[in-house]
Amino acid sequence: MTPRALGPSTCNFPASGQFPALARKDRVLSTTKAESVNHVRTPAPAALAGELVLDRYRLQRRLGAGGMGVVHLARDEHLERDVAVKRIAIELDPDGRGEREALAAARLSHPGIVALYESGRDDEAVYLVSELVVGRTLAELLREGALSDRDALRIGVTLCDALEHAHARGVIHRDVKPSNVMCPDRIEEGGGAAKLTDFGIARMADGDVLTRTGDIIGTLAYMAPEQARGKRVTGAADVYALGIVLYEALTGVNPIRAGNPAATARRVGMRLPALQRVRRDLPTQLCRVIDAAVAPDPDARVSVGTLRRALAGAVDLVDDDPGPIAAPRERSLTATRRAFVDATRTGRRRLGVDDPFSGETPAQRRAQDRAMRRRRAEATRTGTVIVPERLGPSDRMVAGMVAAAVVGTALASLGPEPPVAISAGAFAAGIAVALLPRAGWLLSVFALVMWLSVEAPGIALVLIVAAGPVPLVLARQPGAWSWPAGAPLLGVASLAGAWPAFAGQAARWQTRAALGALGGWWLALVEAMSSDRLFMGTSGDVQSRAGWEDSVIDTTRDAIVPLLSGGAVALAALWAVGAALLPVLVRGRSAAVDVIAAAGWAALLAGATDAIARALALSPPRGLVAGAIVAGLFAVAARAVRGRA
Repeated sequence: MTPRALGPSTCNFPASGQFPALARKDRVLSTTKAESVNHVRTPAPAALAGELVLDRYRLQRRLGAGGMGVVHLARDEHLERDVAVKRIAIELDPDGRGEREALAAARLSHPGIVALYESGRDDEAVYLVSELVVGRTLAELLREGALSDRDALRIGVTLCDALEHAHARGVIHRDVKPSNVMCPDRIEEGGGAAKLTDFGIARMADGDVLTRTGDIIGTLAYMAPEQARGKRVTGAADVYALGIVLYEALTGVNPIRAGNPAATARRVGMRLPALQRVRRDLPTQLCRVIDAAVAPDPDARVSVGTLRRALAGAVDLVDDDPGPIAAPRERSLTATRRAFVDATRTGRRRLGVDDPFSGETPAQRRAQDRAMRRRRAEATRTGTVIVPERLGPSDRMVAGMVAAAVVGTALASLGPEPPVAISAGAFAAGIAVALLPRAGWLLSVFALVMWLSVEAPGIALVLIVAAGPVPLVLARQPGAWSWPAGAPLLGVASLAGAWPAFAGQAARWQTRAALGALGGWWLALVEAMSSDRLFMGTSGDVQSRAGWEDSVIDTTRDAIVPLLSGGAVALAALWAVGAALLPVLVRGRSAAVDVIAAAGWAALLAGATDAIARALALSPPRGLVAGAIVAGLFAVAARAVRGRA
């Protein structure tokens, strides 16, 4: 299949035909064929063929039915065109949701959204007259394996455009799912690869909700966790649902759907397996963005625009060969999962898993629940909110506050008279980091270096040496880039030895090790600049700041090289190991065991630190015992708090 070039707002299929498998005729479906069946009601009876409704639409034949209405193919006798007429019986819609659906759809005009032409009512029913789409639903195409990866991404781009249009006009769909996505057989000029339909449970952001307060409406397997809990729903709920649709299109499995509604409900709100673990052949950035779209926390999800850019950017990088994703249901759950992962690891998509959980036995469900409990326990053991990989608003605020404190301290103590007021500089840095964590942090460091390079180039070099490794070793945690400043801060309070316990709260061992090592390195650099002994002090080879701060060469010879050859590297390595091992020792299984493990860990860390100081002929570390006690207590307390959470 030769793709058409990506346009500015839509991503189209070739005009000659959208999918290879769609060659059959007489495949005319209305946009509202498949509704969300959330009400135990009998669909309205179909009207008689030939009946004239709203004085202009001649009903011809029934196309489909949903939870509230029946859809008919009809002929507009005024404009001589075919349309889809959705008939909702009055007795099935006592709340007037059908008319409010028309209000929501009337706000929208986009090639990726089915157009509503007219609405009206008589004594028996409400009628919604809409554009007729000749094609099939995305759900049908997924079941038949008629899509390639490229097809799925193109459809996703069009749906992103449609949702962005709806959200900009205050309409939240709340029921994005494959059966509510129509894929036309042929693309008209300016049209998209898909059309979103059925705004029957949409919510309008100005407060006009199309359901009663507290109603939980939607399709559970695609429903955002906050929507399932009856909480306030924003556009992030549509992003989540679209992320699930894309996950299913690329893997053949809806990761939320289980064998029964109760089991499905238990999975709502769980963090899903990383997409690239299942599809290793897909672009890494694409997988990360889709993973972010299905984050349980709405604040951690990417925007519709970010998701669209990732999909459009990966269209030409993925496979264009359609293939079914269906597996025998009698295959055991474990074998199906193993085979699915093995097949996708080599880039083949034809082994397939239709729904590996739908045929599970009670024993398999119990085994699955036990495995899930083990995974949750593991996540609890190592999890933390201190260093998130994706920053929500509160995380950005904390990162900005820490950066502001660090920049303010630097302006007040590092060099000559700052060019701006200390409070103004700190505030600007905090805002920049809160808005753009990576760019704001780098820009703040660059500004400090430029300020110092004129009158104190040696200090500027020390700042570069301190900040340079941070983006490299903490690339995935921009919110933590200022955290190593905690080690010198603890040193001021004679508690620097407690820093590994704080660094040891990060989720990944690589992050814990990086924070531990950076804390030790920043502590040594601050000691060299201040000539104060905050912990181990500096060796005699490190000269006073007054002798080298005006020269880059002198700084390298009299400060940085002696630090690298002295105890700074050894201390950083020790703290890296200590922080990385902390959650392995303090596991949260028993309070008594945790106390003993934390005490032993802190004692070993303090003993190793003292041994390094003696080997380098340095003074005993300042606050060594107090720091070890605080480290042990904090490790136990943090483990207990995290366990309760």
